[in-house]
Amino acid sequence: MPRLSELGQLPKRLVLGRAVRSDRLGESLLPKRYALPIFASDPLSSVAYATQEILIVLTLAGTAFLYLAPWLAMAVVLLLITVVLSYRQVVRAYPSGGGDYEVAMKNHGQFAGLVVASALLVDYVLTVAVSVSAGTDNIISAFPSLHQHRVLIAVGLVAVLAAANLRGLRESGKAFALPTYLFIASIGVMIVTGLVRWYFGGGLVSETAQYTVTPEPDYDQLAGVALVLFALRAFASGCTALTGVEAIANGVPAFRPPKSRNAATTLALMGGIAATMFAGVTALALMADVKYVEHPCDLEGFANCETEPQRTVIAQIAAATFGGDGSIGFYVIQAATALVLILAANTAFNGFPLLGSVLAQDRFMPRQLHTRGDKLVFSNGILLLAGFAALLIVAFDADVTRLIQLYIIGVFTSFTIGQWGMVRHWNREMRAEQDASARRRMRRSQVINAVGGSLTTVVLVIIVVTKFTHGAWLVVVAMPILFGLMRAINRHYSNVSDQLVPDSASRLLPSKVHAVVLVSKVHKPTLRALAFAKATRPDALTALTVNVDDADTRQLQADWERFDIPVPLTVVESPYREITRPVVDFVKGIRRDSPRELVVVFVPQYVVGHWWENALHNQSALRLRARLQFQPGVMITTVPWQLESSIGRDDDGSRGGPAPGDLRRGVTDDEVEPTPYG
Repeated sequence: MPRLSELGQLPKRLVLGRAVRSDRLGESLLPKRYALPIFASDPLSSVAYATQEILIVLTLAGTAFLYLAPWLAMAVVLLLITVVLSYRQVVRAYPSGGGDYEVAMKNHGQFAGLVVASALLVDYVLTVAVSVSAGTDNIISAFPSLHQHRVLIAVGLVAVLAAANLRGLRESGKAFALPTYLFIASIGVMIVTGLVRWYFGGGLVSETAQYTVTPEPDYDQLAGVALVLFALRAFASGCTALTGVEAIANGVPAFRPPKSRNAATTLALMGGIAATMFAGVTALALMADVKYVEHPCDLEGFANCETEPQRTVIAQIAAATFGGDGSIGFYVIQAATALVLILAANTAFNGFPLLGSVLAQDRFMPRQLHTRGDKLVFSNGILLLAGFAALLIVAFDADVTRLIQLYIIGVFTSFTIGQWGMVRHWNREMRAEQDASARRRMRRSQVINAVGGSLTTVVLVIIVVTKFTHGAWLVVVAMPILFGLMRAINRHYSNVSDQLVPDSASRLLPSKVHAVVLVSKVHKPTLRALAFAKATRPDALTALTVNVDDADTRQLQADWERFDIPVPLTVVESPYREITRPVVDFVKGIRRDSPRELVVVFVPQYVVGHWWENALHNQSALRLRARLQFQPGVMITTVPWQLESSIGRDDDGSRGGPAPGDLRRGVTDDEVEPTPYG
């Protein structure tokens, strides 16, 4: 029959599977075919909403400025290719997995490194919230009746993703590979089919093509600087197509050897596929005259705009391409898009824990984030990310339009600082390199990073200016808070480390040892504590009790004499019926009289077998230990006594130690028969 401890582990085993030995870490490393869906699902899936975000901004002015969409899409594609090329240099130069954080720390210093870290941590949380919410939108596009349950669906999906990632990298990779490749294939088929239909004049008309759009106030007469700012805002929204590009640079340690080359190849594949799909989706949206607005009732002709959700751009294109929303092709596209958007959050579930581990190793995050769980993944980081993402989803009602305003500031901050850090890296490398061909390669890489840094700097300024008043100020506030938190954690760890450095005083032996055994009544736990204290051969041994009731104390003294216990019983008075304070004051008195004396307090404690029994026992012992641990020169020794309910809870079924021996000689039961008080 399974033990209670095994039954308690059953839910964990069902979710995570069997624990994996540390020496099998190499078996969890990823080949490229799994690394692509794990690390690239975010930028690949962003084609499902990047075009949509451009259209949302442009349709604020009605349909007059939709002609800007192709040019904005071309600019986004150019930027995507540049950033991908730049990160190929990063993974080759810094294969340890720190990504932009490591680049910034080594080339700009701690301040810039922590700015990058705070930006990436915020961005990873938003990646989960946005991707899952966008996936929920596509589910609702296929099944509109689920609209009222959108928040519950999104939070549930975050929980499922967390559980999948807690099972380990290879297992999550296998689970995520098929939906990602299905999405790539289905979008590819849709693009080819749509282009063929349009070329041969077969008609490509979306369900919103016949609608007109009511311009927002002040957007109907844009010109000059206002028009430029308007176009830049639409471009900034389209830059969501670049989110997640940095995840591969942060996840290089998870690749199979040769790690850097495999990561660089995966980056190139991801960039090519993402650019092609984004360009194709944008082209089809314009050919089909798709309209998508921030407020559904701005679509003139949308009869049930107050109650029915808009269909996503992808859903409208699929319906136009495959001949209606009842076609098989439509449902395949919706299923694949919803799955990959949900699984796109997996990019963050791999990047956030890895970055958290690096930060913890550098003492900027709690050490628990550096610990691997049963499946050799950073479990604490996964759980932390899931918790924050779920809070955001609930706070913003899983609304992609509201969440997207917080997006990409963090990722472009890290892009910019990281690329300029790489420029400094190549400068340093070239000063130490004499080989002409190697210097030419370094100079080429430096030019790529300089171009990438210049472009991402311009885009970052555009994003901050155009999105700040639309909700992005929350990210601008959150990043400094995280920055300050990491600095505070680092100061704490540094202070602790400085205080723990050995010195001459820490090597001095105490002048003598004074053992104090706490006594409540004469029973087996007390006698065991006295026997163990005696066995340590202290210079002084005191049995201490606190008088909170005169009758009980007199009975204790009578029992003490009746059992002939050869240790003096010291009684301290407590007129206010406290126990903790008199004991602490007594111990302080010993230390005050002899500062070099070590005081060892032995605390008898019951070991219970059921959780509810803890509420009935051990509360005084817990309070005493909590107070005594702050006293210098004092050690607390817990002496357990196993009650019958706890017998057999440990592996060998023992009760946790020998019975007490003869207190008069400090010997064990193997040497003499137990005395009446033993």
